[in-house]
Amino acid sequence: MAPNIPALYDLHFAVPMAGAVLSALNTKLDAASLAVILEKLEAKFMFIDYEYVDVIVKALEIMSQNMTKHPFFVLIQEHDQGPDLVSVGGNKIKYDDLIAMGETDFEIVKPKDEGDPISVNFTSGSTGEPKGVLYSHKAAYLKSLASVRLYDMGVAPVFLWTVDMFRCNGWCCTWTMAAVGGTNICLRNVSAKFIFDSIVLHNVTHLCGGPAILNLIADASLTVPFKVRLIVAGVLPMSRVMKVEGLGYTVSHAYGMTEVLGPAIVKPWRSTDEHKKDNIVVENVDVKEPETMVSVRHDGKTIGEVMFKGNILMLGYLKDPKATEEAFKDGWYRTKDLGVIHPNGVIQLKDRAKDIIFTGGEIISTLEVEAVLLSHPKVSEAAVVGKRDDYSKETPCAFVKFKEEYYYGAMSCQEIVEFCEERLPDFMVPRTVVFGELPVNSTGKVQKFTLRVKANGMHSNVGQKNW
Repeated sequence: MAPNIPALYDLHFAVPMAGAVLSALNTKLDAASLAVILEKLEAKFMFIDYEYVDVIVKALEIMSQNMTKHPFFVLIQEHDQGPDLVSVGGNKIKYDDLIAMGETDFEIVKPKDEGDPISVNFTSGSTGEPKGVLYSHKAAYLKSLASVRLYDMGVAPVFLWTVDMFRCNGWCCTWTMAAVGGTNICLRNVSAKFIFDSIVLHNVTHLCGGPAILNLIADASLTVPFKVRLIVAGVLPMSRVMKVEGLGYTVSHAYGMTEVLGPAIVKPWRSTDEHKKDNIVVENVDVKEPETMVSVRHDGKTIGEVMFKGNILMLGYLKDPKATEEAFKDGWYRTKDLGVIHPNGVIQLKDRAKDIIFTGGEIISTLEVEAVLLSHPKVSEAAVVGKRDDYSKETPCAFVKFKEEYYYGAMSCQEIVEFCEERLPDFMVPRTVVFGELPVNSTGKVQKFTLRVKANGMHSNVGQKNW
């Protein structure tokens, strides 16, 4: 349980070299969520950064009734900062003291089989309780080497740690950087100033993350003195990307999930090359009709489920064979993401299967509507869900958060609707607009199921825009 610090990077090597399995925990989780995860893991050792002692103690208190034996605790401190582990039961030691006990002639405990697990990463829980995703040594090895090409690492890159190491082991870049002899710039906390200062001071060549990183950089409006590669996973509003590229960054768009070890498809934002040629260790990525498993037509219209096959997929879900079997039904990993394939072979994502909106015989991609909303100069966050409608079955309902410099009341719902009308077909224009904070989970993902409940609890006039 640690942020992006050197100790956590070290543990990505030390733990597997000791023959053990690593699980980097989400530092944004509360005690109750951590307790659920820790019960699944049954950890033998627990390394705790000083900032997270309190939340771990609370998680252990929740677990105390079911816990028969405490793990061995190791406290990570910086310059003797932070609390000690007095309040934690069981054996304990400080990280620096543990390192001092090490021997230079130790023998590496190598895996007996390349399919043995190297790590457990937990999903965000956006579709339910977080699942423990098992990575094999083989998959992690291949994904790490593939990332050299995926991210155009080149020789001796300088990597700024803006993507959490608890997210798919830092998209497997922990191991990639060692493979290419790169330099790691660790950040305990991420801010626009830390990003810019680190780039200038250390000649950073690469950084990764979600749309939040893109927004941080765009809002700061600080021009970097040389080209820096920024790989972003998630929805990319065109206006934000154009602004960031104007500040000196080269933006690439990534697609993936925990079960495929992070981004499996990466392409430069301005590129139109086929997605499936980007990752040389993915056997195949396709869009299929989920019942017949027939590939959809390459017409840019026929919607199917995005599926993966290859050697960089998870082993399965920890202690959940039923969910594993469902995920790999018919020999393909089923993402539950919907998409189309264009005539040139490019895959375009439409939506999560559970989020897509069916209205009056038309299909609405909430991602496309959200991209338009996010291009509005006053909007910082947006989410669209389906709202039940007696006439059209469902209509789009938009939840919008303003940028900090704007106050609620500075813009009307009608302004949002008119903005969308200029950029979207009429059936995709939100019929309902709600301003306010968006509910998010511990990893920052918007909880759309909460918004759907809220949207369907509001009064609506059939066939009319409401504001």
